[in-house]
Amino acid sequence: MRIILTGGGTGGHIYPALAIAGELKNRIPDVQLLYVGTAKGLESKIVPRSGIPFKTVDITGIDRSSMLKSGKTLLKFPGSFLQAREIIKSFEPDIIIGTGGYVSFPVVFSGTFMDVRTVIHEQNAIPGLANRNLAKRVDRVLLTFPEASQYLDGANVIVTGLPVRKEILAMYKEGSIARPAGKFTLLAFGGSLGSSSINQAIIPVIDRYRNTDMNFIWITGESGYEEMKMSLEKKTDVKALKCGLEMVPYKFDMETALAAAHLAVCRAGAGTVCELELLGLPAVFVPYPYAAENHQEKNARALVAKGAAEMIIDEFLDGDSMYKVVEGLRRDPAKLEEMGRNMQKEARPNALNDIVDQILAL
Repeated sequence: MRIILTGGGTGGHIYPALAIAGELKNRIPDVQLLYVGTAKGLESKIVPRSGIPFKTVDITGIDRSSMLKSGKTLLKFPGSFLQAREIIKSFEPDIIIGTGGYVSFPVVFSGTFMDVRTVIHEQNAIPGLANRNLAKRVDRVLLTFPEASQYLDGANVIVTGLPVRKEILAMYKEGSIARPAGKFTLLAFGGSLGSSSINQAIIPVIDRYRNTDMNFIWITGESGYEEMKMSLEKKTDVKALKCGLEMVPYKFDMETALAAAHLAVCRAGAGTVCELELLGLPAVFVPYPYAAENHQEKNARALVAKGAAEMIIDEFLDGDSMYKVVEGLRRDPAKLEEMGRNMQKEARPNALNDIVDQILAL
């Protein structure tokens, strides 16, 4: 069996595809996989590390800030479809799986005109533009949230949940939450691309905990790392910190950070939410304010209502607001433990199996 996977731009589109790839290899050891992404997208750094062959098409997301920029992007579309078609003709896949992001559109769309089965997976409660347009043409539409179905005009729409990486799934133990003993560890990250809001707020928080035994794991995102490092050094004497601090631009072994943490401060993208649910890791969500249809805030509010998380609106996030929430939870371990239990109740550990079952049914 030969399968093309495509999706990119952010980790939220890439990691589900890699999780699917891993399970396909488990079930069909001789399966031949090919990942199609872009040369400049995050997938170009992450996918090659997995050992999956990687090819690219030349396409970028539509920049709606000006008609000129949008026009330049649209001019690339015909070429990207031709590139995708040539890749498909050369590889001769049985199935094409798209997990979202602009790169998935020309690949999956081209496949619908060829003798190939096509599947898309939509991670969010509000579908992206690519999947909205693909839903009516593909053979299967797989969803994380049932709410997404109202936006998709597809005949074979199935709610499966979200696939997560095998490293995360391996750490899941039903009904068991074993947060690490020792120093209270706060994990702060803003998704695969980082978050300026979270980064700016965490600096004064670290400064306020500088003389404590608190421990921080701070993933800044690659673009903000140097700036944040300089800002932190201006705010406090980093060499004299008594609190623990691991500050990195990106973390490929994210599962180790999640396992070490007692609390996460992060965005509320679907991938992040599902990984936190599996691990029972309580969170302070700072939803990305520019997400389509504000779907991140909807994700966060659902978990806040179930006693699994706290939320700070991005507009009101600063060092003081973050410190108050973090300190309140740090001083109330019983509440933190209850939040972890409530978080894990929302987990869908069988999502990956259900997704691959649907793919192989084709």
